[in-house]
Amino acid sequence: MKFTGRAQIESLTQFKTENFPVTSFYLDTDKSRLSKKEISVSLKQVLNEGKARLEAMDLAREKKESLALDLEKISAFCAQNLGSFNHAGLALFSCSRKGFWLPLFLPHGPRNRFVVDQNFYVRSLPAILDKYRRVCVFLISRREARWYEVFMGEITPLGSLTSDVPSRVKKGGYEGNESKRIERHIEAHVLEHFKKASRMMFDIFKKNRFESLFLGCEDNSYPVLEPLLHAYVKDRLKGRMKAKPADSAAAVLKEAGELESVLKTDEASEVVRKLIAELERGGRACSGVRETLHRLNQFEVQTLVVTHNYSKEGRACPNCKFLYLEDEICPVCRRKTDHVADVIDEAIETALKHKCAVKQIDATTRLDRYGRIGAFLKYKM
Repeated sequence: MKFTGRAQIESLTQFKTENFPVTSFYLDTDKSRLSKKEISVSLKQVLNEGKARLEAMDLAREKKESLALDLEKISAFCAQNLGSFNHAGLALFSCSRKGFWLPLFLPHGPRNRFVVDQNFYVRSLPAILDKYRRVCVFLISRREARWYEVFMGEITPLGSLTSDVPSRVKKGGYEGNESKRIERHIEAHVLEHFKKASRMMFDIFKKNRFESLFLGCEDNSYPVLEPLLHAYVKDRLKGRMKAKPADSAAAVLKEAGELESVLKTDEASEVVRKLIAELERGGRACSGVRETLHRLNQFEVQTLVVTHNYSKEGRACPNCKFLYLEDEICPVCRRKTDHVADVIDEAIETALKHKCAVKQIDATTRLDRYGRIGAFLKYKM
């Protein structure tokens, strides 16, 4: 089942087991970045870690049997499906004792993990969801207009418009004033068509509240169309497309996906550029795991910036909830800290709880030279 949005997350969070533990499994299967061998090695490592964790648990027999069955189901599913799997990520949720099993195919590679808890581990899903914006594709010609929504690799028709616009005057068909009069008549029809399409565009925006707009129209039509668009719509215009209303949905989706990818890369590069510029001038920024965790503990972080799927072991205070790289004793309350398998993931969750923005950077960037993690701060260091 494809991951489609928050309704699935809410369904998982509402699932109750009457004290039976549940299993959550995530695997990065993005073949654009990873070879089949790398995915296979990661799968084996995650399953082995899960098996070792289950063997070390002190649980009642029936609870342990349920978890062992979860592990078997996950292993069997991966063995059967991963060879032909064409999604960037996989999430599996299981509680064998309650007969619950849900596979989700993800549009973005998650951090590899095997989590046993009383509730399903869904923290990775909102992070993936936040990477995708609802895009409205608006394609218009002199007679037709068509709208689509593009979200998480899927395309959905939103509406269409066809207007009765006469054909252009053929060269040599008329002469002088008569030709100009007919051409003005045709252009008046085109203008009315553009006005109707602009009104429909605003109605679609009010209903769907998309975050970005991709526009496809002829270059000589844009100066006529652009002033007709509502200010709210123009604010969301992020790119121009070559697609036409008559093109297939598959072709439109392909071009929109390519444009979205370019915009994401440009946006990530700009975030990293601004962070490094702020660091180099000694401004409101920090970098590296240790310093970023310290600033996060001090509630000084405004925006956390981290390379996607960067992972590192660390420590967490069970009392203060502060995060550390190596401190076995919390410097604040003097309590013994707990080992955490991924302090970067804990940092992301803490940042979100503090109402900080989180920017996860996909591509290899200059952020790698600064410890793969950093933050814009509220105050100058």
